[in-house]
Parts: sequence; C-alpha cells; structure tokens
Amino acid sequence: MAATDAFIGLGSNMADPSAQLAGAVARLAALPDTELVAQSAFYSSRPVGPQDQPDFVNGAAWLRTELTPLELLDQLQAIERAHGRKRIRHWGPRTLDLDLLLYGNETINSERLTVPHAELANRDFVLQPLLDLDPERVLPDGRSLADLRQQCPDNNLQKLNPVARAPFPSG
Repeated sequence: MAATDAFIGLGSNMADPSAQLAGAVARLAALPDTELVAQSAFYSSRPVGPQDQPDFVNGAAWLRTELTPLELLDQLQAIERAHGRKRIRHWGPRTLDLDLLLYGNETINSERLTVPHAELANRDFVLQPLLDLDPERVLPDGRSLADLRQQCPDNNLQKLNPVARAPFPSG
C-alpha cells in the first residue's frame, strides 16, 4: 500500500497540556507503518462549548502512513486512552484529543469517521496549525486552508513559545 499524508489535530487542557501534546507527537512518530513528517507550533485558545474549563493548547501533526483511515483512528483513540482520556462531557475538558483532520485527498463519511473533520473550517486552532505545516494545502472540495483561515471566527488564538519535546522512541 502506498503511504498517505494524514493530518492530526492535537488538543489538551488538563494535566500539563503542552507536555500532553509533546508526548502524543512522540507516540504518533512511533506508530507502525507511519512516519512523522512535521509538527506545528502549539497555540492556546479559548474552549469551544462550555467556558467553565481551562484554555486549550492545540497543534497539528503531519504523518505519512500506510494505515487505513480506520486503523489510524483506532491508533489515535488508543493514544488518547493511554493519556487518560475520559469522554465525560461533550466539548468538556480533556487530557488529550486527537482528531484525524485530513487523510490524503479523501472525503470520508462513516458512522465512526468524518474526513475532512466536520468543524475544521470553523476553528482557527485547527486551521492555523495546519497552515504552519502546509500553507498551500487545499481540501478535497477545492477550498484552500488559507482562505478558510481568513474567514474563520476568532477564538483568541495565541502562539506559544516552543516547549521541550518528548524524545522520540528509538527503533
């Protein structure tokens, strides 16, 4: 199987969010049949939904993978669980949220997975990290990320200073 470019959204607002994201990137780099191409800067933003929770730290990772979309989704959910993710409240606080934002140029609408991510165009904390990784990226429907970012509502996005990254596992 040929490798496919996949873009993963990263988010956390609990238990040292920047460290959660750095740890997730290291785990993504260690996925089978997958290469980490790049990771974006991290950004802080207000929560979407309930405001009675801490601000989020968000970013994105660019993978080149031979995993199918559902195999990749299963791996993402396993990483979330390893980071203590519990799905208690919709749009509530979380230790780690990993979203499969884009998978090649595919459009997927299944019971388990929607790609491109359904809210991608409405979230500056998703669009800006994607633009950091690939400023020329166009969605399968022809819309450019740059154009979407210009039209996106502001969520008080702030670029964070770089943090020490977790070391990549060897092998």
